[in-house]
Amino acid sequence: MTGAGDPFPKGTASSASPARFLEPFPRLFPPVSTAHAAVTIVLRAGREEVEILLIERAANLRDPASGQVALPGGHVEEGDGSLADTALRELEEEVGIPAADVLDSLRFVRTEEARHFGLKVGIFAAELRENSRAPAPRSSVEVAHVFWLPHSRLAENRPTPQLTSRGEVHVPATWHEGHLLWGFTRRVLRDFFAYPSEDDPVGLLFTPPPAPRGAPPGDRDGEDLSPTGE
Repeated sequence: MTGAGDPFPKGTASSASPARFLEPFPRLFPPVSTAHAAVTIVLRAGREEVEILLIERAANLRDPASGQVALPGGHVEEGDGSLADTALRELEEEVGIPAADVLDSLRFVRTEEARHFGLKVGIFAAELRENSRAPAPRSSVEVAHVFWLPHSRLAENRPTPQLTSRGEVHVPATWHEGHLLWGFTRRVLRDFFAYPSEDDPVGLLFTPPPAPRGAPPGDRDGEDLSPTGE
């Protein structure tokens, strides 16, 4: 499968609304100094539940993520006005989704350390606008496949041997239509959908600083978005 077909399947369940997952996160546009790269969790209302847009990276010996399932995204480039601009630019360059096809605006989730790649990554989330064009690989050099993952599949765990910083180990993994999801992307998505954490053989995740003292739960508008050392 190279494309993702109809972006909104017929018979979509009215209860499958991405809005409830996006509501906790603010509309923020962190500076590019916040992270080295940005990714976007793109959601749609599927036939029975909310689904997530994922890509499978093309085979490339120079790419450490070669052949891996990932969220659309990439490195900050000169000219990006904010980290959100990076996320939107990569979304269009990789899967052909322009900013106009994003409903409302991007929601800023947080920054996360992708230790295997030595990168701090800005994570955004958004809903795909109804009647938008179907996402598809824009460059076969970067993206081999595009597919939608029902979010409930993240609850499944089929430990799978993978080469990690600690050698070959059986890692928590999710399989869907022949695609293997594990590591950074799977952890980010499980956390976004509030699934319980699992033991991580690669290392602990970066923990963002707490909200300012006195701020109500979930209020991150006052959070310092400047880079922090670890």
